[in-house]
Amino acid sequence: MTAKLQAATLHHLPTAGAASDGLKRNPGQPLDLGWLEAMRHVNRSALERRVQTLTKRRSIKADNQAAWLLRSISLMDLTTLSSDDTPDRVKRLCAKALNPLRGDLVAGLGLTGRAIRPAAVCVYHPFVATAVEALEGSGIHVAAVSTAFPHGLAPLETRLAEVRASVADGAGEIDIVIPRGLVFGARWQELYDEIAAFREACGEAHLKVILGTGDLATLRNVMLASMVAMMAGADFIKTSTGKESVNATLPVGLVMVRAIREYFERTGLFIGFKPAGGISTAKASLDWLVLMREELGRRWLEPDLFRFGASSLLTDIERQLEHHLTGRYSAAHRHAMA
Repeated sequence: MTAKLQAATLHHLPTAGAASDGLKRNPGQPLDLGWLEAMRHVNRSALERRVQTLTKRRSIKADNQAAWLLRSISLMDLTTLSSDDTPDRVKRLCAKALNPLRGDLVAGLGLTGRAIRPAAVCVYHPFVATAVEALEGSGIHVAAVSTAFPHGLAPLETRLAEVRASVADGAGEIDIVIPRGLVFGARWQELYDEIAAFREACGEAHLKVILGTGDLATLRNVMLASMVAMMAGADFIKTSTGKESVNATLPVGLVMVRAIREYFERTGLFIGFKPAGGISTAKASLDWLVLMREELGRRWLEPDLFRFGASSLLTDIERQLEHHLTGRYSAAHRHAMA
């Protein structure tokens, strides 16, 4: 590792002590319809221009790019949410989380002895206990997708029972999905009450609220749903289930992070953000990091405030890091699948 890469890596890896355990959780706020009304106006053209400026203005190259990609790994929720998931597949995912980079890449980057690992492994409820056992003592969180993911249309008591069951099995984070029809009907009190009930059912587990932005039709709906989720006690707001026809996009992300900024400025509370679905390339991960750095600041580049929902992203980052070391791109099959 060059001295420049070492300095860049130390700067861009998660800060010691920046753990979610030390960050004050969002207790929620009373539903304020006046605040919602003030947030209704969203200028799509201006947002799209801002996104274009962000992605073109900063060019991250060479050692700095490698360091930012290592940070991307540390911000991942490494995910498997397939209908054919099995305990063995989840164990394999956990093994990848424990050793996300090939040994020769770790050595070549001068990272021997440093733990570069994803923030969490994200699975369906039946596999929570398997993941907890496989990751015991590693510091990697287990996140469970709950509340009738991905549609969120089961009876409320059924969805609450699933949250409680995942927490009982050891999940430290719960990713819940909202019924999108509540947003279309502007049924804000009902949406607020449901999310608040999920927050209570989570207990000490952190609550990540999936908005299903690809289904919400307008950026205004995204903004309003984001604000209601935070008022109801969300620790994170998340773009997508990964099952919609359109998942995480930068304009949607910009709307959500500006909602987070508005909530922070009014309450002083830090809310996390998780884009998920369709983020599969190293270049895309850098675009999201730039967005967070420019819009919310350095503090939002820690795992307790920013995550990627990712499955295939890690493979492309490994390939880019190998190119950084050797000048050649390797075949994807040379990298263990996540």
